[in-house]
Amino acid sequence: MRSTVRQHTSRALGRRAKQSRKDRLDMSASTARRSISSAQLTIDSSMPADMPGCPSEMPAKESLSFGKVFSPHMLRCRYAKEGGGWQSPEIVPFQDVALSPAASSLHYGMQCFEGMKAYKTLDDEDDIRLFRPDMNMRRLKDSMTRLAMPGADFDPQELIDCVGKLVRLDKDWIPAGEGYSMYLRPTVVSTHPYLGLSCPDDLLLYVISGPVGPYYTTGFEPVRLTADTEYVRAWPGGIGASKVGGNYAATMKPGAEANRAGYQQILWLFGEDREVTEVGSMNVFFMLEREDGSGRELVT
Repeated sequence: MRSTVRQHTSRALGRRAKQSRKDRLDMSASTARRSISSAQLTIDSSMPADMPGCPSEMPAKESLSFGKVFSPHMLRCRYAKEGGGWQSPEIVPFQDVALSPAASSLHYGMQCFEGMKAYKTLDDEDDIRLFRPDMNMRRLKDSMTRLAMPGADFDPQELIDCVGKLVRLDKDWIPAGEGYSMYLRPTVVSTHPYLGLSCPDDLLLYVISGPVGPYYTTGFEPVRLTADTEYVRAWPGGIGASKVGGNYAATMKPGAEANRAGYQQILWLFGEDREVTEVGSMNVFFMLEREDGSGRELVT
């Protein structure tokens, strides 16, 4: 049976996502040159060379560790100012990325990424779902804009269509069962090959993927959190709302300290009132009893 890849979206976003292909392509020639086009996607389905973390077959799902096993193919698309913008996207065997040692992504943190998932439904393993990819694309565009990266005006549906073809190609690497999925990591890095603080002229957008189960070694058991009052994860005017590499580098030291104390993650606080901002690698929800006794409220 032929597999399909579907998108889960909110109702309002779903209506916007149904914009016809004709409408999406009805743009000026200059805008079209800047856009990512799924119609130009090429696919090399050959298997990769021997690469760390990329076995010839998917391991047993019970043995999976997050981020340690990768699917055999990746999507990539380059942005080149001198080339007129986004170039033709391509799916290629999983491979290393070549960068100039002067690339601004290595020196100035010019990189951003997303975390997406593809699932097989429990009642039909040929029915594959992407969970709210439109929201991932929105945040990726916002992160690129915050980093002053060019090309942030790409058509998100065109990139989603490319990701869907990558998922279909490697669908056998989606583990079945509740709690298991294929993790997808869209990433944009500056390949601008010069030193000096300036907006990049060249980018590489790529998407790698891999089968995953529970994120923590404790499996699906609850995790322990510690409320940190010494370090700050995000603050007004900063980049906490963007998914950029610099947000995570600063959490490594306090995260290691929390791990040594027996906690899996940090509940990040901010300000004199110790207001909750987030938990590093997950969503956090609170069930509050209303002061007037009128019931409970779920706060996300």
